[in-house]
Amino acid sequence: MPDDDRPPAGADEATAYIAFDPRLPAGAHWPTRDPDVPRTYTQIAVQVAVRPPPPSPIAEPRSLAQSSGRLAIAAVISRLTGFGWKVALAAVIGTGVVNDAFNVANNLPNMVFELLLGGVLSSVVIPLLVRSHDDADGGEAYTQRLISMALVLLTLGTVVAVAAAPLFTALYVDRSSPDANPALVTALGYLLLPQILFYGLFALLSAVLNAKNVFGPPAWAPVLNNLVVLAALAVFYLVPGEISLDPVRMGDTKLLVLGLGVTLGIVVQAVALVPPLLRSGFHFKWRWGVDPRLKEFGKLAAWILGYVAVGQAGLLVNTHVLTSGTSGGVTAYTYAWLLFQLPYGIIGVSLLTAFMPRMSRAAADGDIPNLVGDLSYAARLSTVLLVPCSAVLAVIGTPIGIAIFTLGRGTLEDADRLGQTLAISALGLLPYAMTLLQLRVFYALKDARTPTLIMIVMTAVKIPLLFLCQALLDRDQLALGAMLINGATFVVGAIVGQVWLWVRIGHLRSRRALRVIMITAAVSALGACAALGAGLLVPGSLGPSIQAWVRLPIEGAVGVLVSFGLLAALRIPEFEPVTRRITGLWHAFRR
Repeated sequence: MPDDDRPPAGADEATAYIAFDPRLPAGAHWPTRDPDVPRTYTQIAVQVAVRPPPPSPIAEPRSLAQSSGRLAIAAVISRLTGFGWKVALAAVIGTGVVNDAFNVANNLPNMVFELLLGGVLSSVVIPLLVRSHDDADGGEAYTQRLISMALVLLTLGTVVAVAAAPLFTALYVDRSSPDANPALVTALGYLLLPQILFYGLFALLSAVLNAKNVFGPPAWAPVLNNLVVLAALAVFYLVPGEISLDPVRMGDTKLLVLGLGVTLGIVVQAVALVPPLLRSGFHFKWRWGVDPRLKEFGKLAAWILGYVAVGQAGLLVNTHVLTSGTSGGVTAYTYAWLLFQLPYGIIGVSLLTAFMPRMSRAAADGDIPNLVGDLSYAARLSTVLLVPCSAVLAVIGTPIGIAIFTLGRGTLEDADRLGQTLAISALGLLPYAMTLLQLRVFYALKDARTPTLIMIVMTAVKIPLLFLCQALLDRDQLALGAMLINGATFVVGAIVGQVWLWVRIGHLRSRRALRVIMITAAVSALGACAALGAGLLVPGSLGPSIQAWVRLPIEGAVGVLVSFGLLAALRIPEFEPVTRRITGLWHAFRR
């Protein structure tokens, strides 16, 4: 982080209050609360902080950089293997009605888990766990109570959800559509809904490990999940026959292999965190009783539950609208969303995971300048890394769809629609990342009410637009319209969240962030134009699939190199850590 972006003098600086003197020593400087707003000497009083010789190495920034780098590598492999099994799934079952039914059913455990505990675990538990480390036992008793309560809730919720699978199908699937198969969704739901318990266990253990600054195992565990699912799909491919669609039979071997194999992956993902948790020094035992912070947790959880419930209402309408379209619409939207998540999962999630404990500690200490500094820096890092990705993704979306999803049993028509949906999704990448970052700041401030109100605003925009989309668009265009609305919703959320944060904690260094956004957007537009120009050089006589495979690496490489090359050439401060990392890797490679 550049020096001018760090908070003012802290414990590592000697601070003296002196009168103004033009003959001050060369090592003196005036720290400012906001480097974006120029102020005179009298406006910043007479505080002079003289830095002592810096320690070597500087532990905290290096630790953050190393943590982010390792997490990014794990996220890349996790996202790629996750994408790999989705591609394999499309190859073995196609992108039509069976894949649609699987995607709807596979979303059900996520939906129930989020309603039960998911949003609370990811957004509230880490701040509370960080605070509990100040206890005499390092927060162990508090964590044991938290795990005990969560496991009971998750187990009961899982049992009820499995029994309610037909009800979920009725809510999410438009039975009037000739291309929907509610019976198959229900059958897969019975097999996939037990994942709820293990999603919860994984999220809970991840939160405990992250609060202990152990980031590696939670980042790598999803890779094991993906490998298990890939193995299950290999077995599915080898089993003879097809999944019976009319009638749907629960005893169908291929149906059981698909559903139970995917569920087994989530089980392995959760259980893999038990050994590192034990190595961290934590020992679990059932512990009951009411801790005052659990009451605080309950108050926060009520608002989080409202947030999740409102979000799930939007997801319900979104899925219902998609199932009213032609076969393959749900799959196109789901796969486009998965690909959309690749750059965010690699960059945004890594930044959030690394910054969340820092922001939580700053909020707990009432250190607003540090909190704003971390928020501003994370937002600008997200901008310089995600906006170029968005521009390139908008260009290569269609080639990705055609190149990858015409493999196996995929069709050109479905693949082209998926690619167009992906290209549209790119517009919402930065607003999506900004919205989630802003929400984490509210949670760090122990404010779960405001995110819920922001989600209400977003959903109030989203649902009417989805119904309008259903009324105006052809059935085969619903996936494109739904994805465009999704991006617009996150734009609304990012704007509302920024205004609300400004009201809550004051100036957010928005001027500097806006300047970085404008410069990065202009550079990324040039990169996208260069990618498009390079793609025009590929002859159409190669045929759709081969042409897409040729265009994909050319357009992607040109777009990325031009965008990031210009950012490096312009010496954008927020991009300098990336430049240093790449330069270091290049020198290491040459040696």
